[in-house]
Amino acid sequence: MAITAAQVKELRDTSGAGMMDAKKALTETDGDMEAAIDWLRTKGLAKAAKKSGRTAAEGLVAVKVDGTTGIAVEVNSETDFVGKNADFQKMVSSIADAALGADDLEALKKTEIDGKPVETIVTDAIAKIGENMSVRRMARITGASVVSYVHNAAAEGMGKIGVLVAMSGDNVEFGRQVAMHIAAVNPASLSENDLDPAVVEKEKQVQMDIARESGKPEAVIEKMIVGRMNKFLSEVTLVNQSFVVNPDLTVGQAAKDAGVEITGFVRLEVGEGIEVVKEDFAAEVAKAAKG
Repeated sequence: MAITAAQVKELRDTSGAGMMDAKKALTETDGDMEAAIDWLRTKGLAKAAKKSGRTAAEGLVAVKVDGTTGIAVEVNSETDFVGKNADFQKMVSSIADAALGADDLEALKKTEIDGKPVETIVTDAIAKIGENMSVRRMARITGASVVSYVHNAAAEGMGKIGVLVAMSGDNVEFGRQVAMHIAAVNPASLSENDLDPAVVEKEKQVQMDIARESGKPEAVIEKMIVGRMNKFLSEVTLVNQSFVVNPDLTVGQAAKDAGVEITGFVRLEVGEGIEVVKEDFAAEVAKAAKG
């Protein structure tokens, strides 16, 4: 298939690879962006595998804790200005309150606030504020104790990143430190036990391909992979990560020292995984001038 300049640019921005390397990777993988990133990693040409997608949508994430239950809700808007709007913030807060009594996102949309379903309240807000909006995601967590944290807070309990941490103990200060760690580092899972097997297998295959590029015997490669996969797990699983508060300890060891066990976490970031096509500035101005 024909590889476009836009595809090459996107892969260069994502991987940090050179133009010709990016073009070759896309050609070798028939334009598959994910596969092209893996191809570049195999050849040692990708500076970073940024696969989560650009964060482009706006809005707010709100978190609420009621006893042993915590919820996080993402409500999207078209622009950041709306996230600073007092009416929008009030709506997001009320939706979060309603989410404490809802089992999932679909149930939340049907939940009534002052006699109106949430989905109707959002529709009314669209008409009033003049921007498209949606209640995109909801997550719930329970534990002996639940601690919340909001990064880049726009108002009480809401901001760009919302984190919930469930623990077996009641060390709120430590729980908040862990929540801040999660906001900053964004682990893929709590431990290797709940990491997606497909993610592990894919990484193992990439590391195998990288190792084979060295030309070493298969027996040596097998030993290399064990070390590399252990390193991978230490980077993506919360309890095995170096604790940002004290890098000499893993988060799991720090929890043990604090007398608690982390039993789960939730992290929602506004616009995570959503890709928005942006026009260049000149085209945007020309479009606006035409009305």
